[in-house]
Amino acid sequence: MLQAPPTSVPASIHFDDEPSSTPAATILGVRVHSGDILVSRGGAATSALIARGNDYPGNFSHVALVHVDSAGHVSIIESHIEKGVAVASIDGYLRDTKLRVIVLRLRADLPELALDPMIPCKVASYALHAAETRHIPYDFSMDFNDSTSFFCSEVVSNSYRKFGVRLWMGISSISTPGVSSWLASFGVEHFETQEPSDLEYDPQLRVVSEWRDPGVLFKDHVDNAVIDAMLEGAERGEKLGYDWYMLPTARIAKAYSAVLNLVGMVGPVPEGMSATAALRNVKFTARHSMIKTGVLKRTQEFERINGYVPPYWELLRFARETKIGLGL
Repeated sequence: MLQAPPTSVPASIHFDDEPSSTPAATILGVRVHSGDILVSRGGAATSALIARGNDYPGNFSHVALVHVDSAGHVSIIESHIEKGVAVASIDGYLRDTKLRVIVLRLRADLPELALDPMIPCKVASYALHAAETRHIPYDFSMDFNDSTSFFCSEVVSNSYRKFGVRLWMGISSISTPGVSSWLASFGVEHFETQEPSDLEYDPQLRVVSEWRDPGVLFKDHVDNAVIDAMLEGAERGEKLGYDWYMLPTARIAKAYSAVLNLVGMVGPVPEGMSATAALRNVKFTARHSMIKTGVLKRTQEFERINGYVPPYWELLRFARETKIGLGL
């Protein structure tokens, strides 16, 4: 698809529309129902790490739940690293970079929906009420059995589980030492967990549509290639370090953030993230950016010489060679 002219790639694809009895609204030309699940890919370096950093690398990094009220007003319930579980308008949801979004819906022939077709609506209402009435911090440990804090997948899985539907029939494992070590340095403690990409293959769900920006979709491939090259280094024993001399400053920022968190505000260091993890994230993002810049330069040269966009294996080669050239 990326080899085709950008104008030939549609921004949205509509598949078979799964029947639903719940309230609906139209966003970006796609009709969504209350209880639908949005699985997306963000544009940050950490988004690529979430998508690729497991035994079965995927292409998605975030999960959110749709609520549509009887008047057609849409709310998106999701969990952010920066602030935990929050409610966003559709404009707010899309304001964060979204390279791709797929809309998933429970199959209408599930036994649970045969007994109560309004379950998805009840699930969305439950999640919305929880997000609006209590503070739910982000779960950096990625423990989907802990209901006191949620990473993005837990917002959906925990809410549906309350109404008898167990999603994530298959979960991801993170078993390689290098990737496990890097993720542990960010605070991850559970290495069999619910990754966003897993939902694409859950047989209880149907993909009803996909939206993407053809002009930036190539960024998804570049970010993947850079992360894959970096994770190869992790498996060779490369550590995810940080600038130790910045630690006192980071600890002050962490203390300041903790005060802001007490009054419901967001600080420079996310709640639940340590000062050292925050510094590692800064270093990781900077390394990713440096390699990505080199890959994009080589991509332009490749297109100039060959007249077409380089395929993924070439991007991965560019990333490997750039990483070596930069001594990273």
